[in-house]
Amino acid sequence: MQEKKASRLRRAKRGRMKMRELGMERLSVNRTPRHIYAQVLSVNGDRVLASASTLDPSLRGGATGNAEAASKVGALVAERAKAAGVTKVAFDRSGYKYHGRVKALADGAREGGLEF
Repeated sequence: MQEKKASRLRRAKRGRMKMRELGMERLSVNRTPRHIYAQVLSVNGDRVLASASTLDPSLRGGATGNAEAASKVGALVAERAKAAGVTKVAFDRSGYKYHGRVKALADGAREGGLEF
């Protein structure tokens, strides 16, 4: 189990270094079996500009660990990011495959108005 997590973190680090080179805000994703979390981070990575998760009261009802909930989180984080003045981000999938809930979150954020 530790080797699998270390490999994911290595992949995530490689992507984050490229995003830092580009100098863009990033939409970072974290997933657990039960919930999914998304944050829009500043260029330096020191400030959270917008965040959303399935723990928000508006998304708490019903199932929280499926692709439908992830797309709702994507739309909510896009709405909050636009309110903070961010429209273009780099998608930081944190080493996860672009598949399933991660892809659903990305699609929801795109539909919400974020560009990446």
